[in-house]
Order: sequence, then C-alpha cells, then structure tokens
Amino acid sequence: MSDGRTTELAGHLYPEVRDTGGLESGGIGSGGIEWPITPTDRIPPGVTLRQIGALTRRGLLRMRHSPQGLIDVIVVPIVFTVLFANIFGGAVAGGVGNYLQLLVPGVLVSVSVTTSIVTGTQLREDIDSGVFDRIVSMPIARIAPLAGLLIADTLRYVIATTVSLVVGLAIGYRPTSPLGVILGMILVVFSAFSLSWIFALMGVLLNKVSAIQGISMLILMPMTFTSNAFVPTSTMPGWLRVIADINPISHLISSFRALANHGQFTADVGWTLLGSCAILAIFAPLTLRAYLARL
Repeated sequence: MSDGRTTELAGHLYPEVRDTGGLESGGIGSGGIEWPITPTDRIPPGVTLRQIGALTRRGLLRMRHSPQGLIDVIVVPIVFTVLFANIFGGAVAGGVGNYLQLLVPGVLVSVSVTTSIVTGTQLREDIDSGVFDRIVSMPIARIAPLAGLLIADTLRYVIATTVSLVVGLAIGYRPTSPLGVILGMILVVFSAFSLSWIFALMGVLLNKVSAIQGISMLILMPMTFTSNAFVPTSTMPGWLRVIADINPISHLISSFRALANHGQFTADVGWTLLGSCAILAIFAPLTLRAYLARL
C-alpha cells in the first residue's frame, strides 16, 4: 500500500492522526500518537470503538462487492428446504406440510452454524494476502481488525436465518409464536457468533484456507446429520439416538422449535445459552491470545 493510501486509511481509522509528515517520518501525529504504534500502546476506548466500526464497515462492504460470497446463506437455505421437504416429507411425516414444522428449524440452524466457518477462512485470507499486516501496522487498536470481522459476519447469520424462515413460510411453514420466532432467531445468531470464535482461532493457527474448511466440515457435517435437524431421534438406532440427544446442535434446534412452534422456553434453551457462553469463555481468550501473538 502506498504512503498516500496508508495515510488516508489511517486518518479514517484514527481521526486524531492526520499529520502526514509526522506519519511518514516516524514522529508524532497531530493527535499526539507516535507512528507506528506498538501493541503495548493504549488506544482510548472511544477511538477503539470507532476503529472497530470502520473495520466492521469494511467487512460489510466486502460482502456488497463480492455477493457470490453470500451464496451459502441465500441459495443453500432455499435448496435445502425445498429439496428435503419434497424428498423426506412423505417418508418422515406423511406429507410436506407436517414435515416443515420439523424441517425449517433444522435447516435454519444448520445453515447458520455452517456459515460461521467463513470467519476463519476470511481471517486466513486476510493474513495470507497481506491485508492483515497492512491494517495492524496502522495506529489502531490491536483488537479492531478481529472484532470488525466477527461483528460483520454476524450479518451473515441474520441473512441465513431470515432466508431460511422466509422460504419455509413461502412453502407452508406456520410457526405459532411470532415472538418465539424472533427470540429463536436471536438465539441462533448468538450461538453462531460464539462458534465463529472457534473458527477464528483456526484461521490464526492453521496455514491454509483449505485446511480450515476441511477440518471445520469434518466436525460440523457429522454433528449436523447426527442431530434432530432432519429426522426425529426416535427413528435412530439406540446408540446413535444417545449421541443425537446430547448433540449441542440438537439442543439449539429443539430450542428454536419450542420457541417458534409452541412459544415455550424449555431446558434446551438454557443448555444452548450455557453452551454458547462456555464457548465464548474458552475460545475468545484463546483466539485473542493467538491473534495478538502475531503482532
């Protein structure tokens, strides 16, 4: 990145630093911040929030300029819902209409959870392309690039849940509790956000995007299909039913079904919240530690 472009982006991320001469000479900018700052320099909280907002906007603009990256949250829910409803509806529930009450929450959760992988792949791509090094070399808070990426990807989970719900409604899904649907979607988005910290850690530690995708799918695909997403666990063999019943994805799907289909708060909701908070408590510090160690 040229000096002019670096100075321009630095001024956008850190409005207090506007003195081009100070930046290029390694001196003090007009905001009193030495260029470049080190990881130990402290950035005021208000400025940190503005920088996170600027980098969140960068992530949103990347989605806007690369709409093909949203295929997994727009096209996949449509294909899965229509395909599975017509293939399995008669065999599982005696008809498409009855099966949708089971299927739509399963697809909604499955797509949202799977799309959280993108956080790790995008982070790895930024590191490999040098964008990461360019951004962190600027006088910004060390956490801003990672936080901006994670927050921007939250929009992907919102799109995934919304598209899945709209497609389900279009072909006959009828939840009984509008409030339960909203609360269920919030719970799914929060759960996907917590999972994204695991894949962000993979993005920092693993050297290739293909490795992140391969390992992530190796974990998520079996978890998705050994859950209650597409068939009742009562139809499974005994040993597989035990696995499905303790599967965290099954708890999340059951939570959404209870909230949306019946307007009920069940124990599954509590287990899901507990599990998501536990993931954040464990993997957020690990991810931050690995991420900051690169600086």
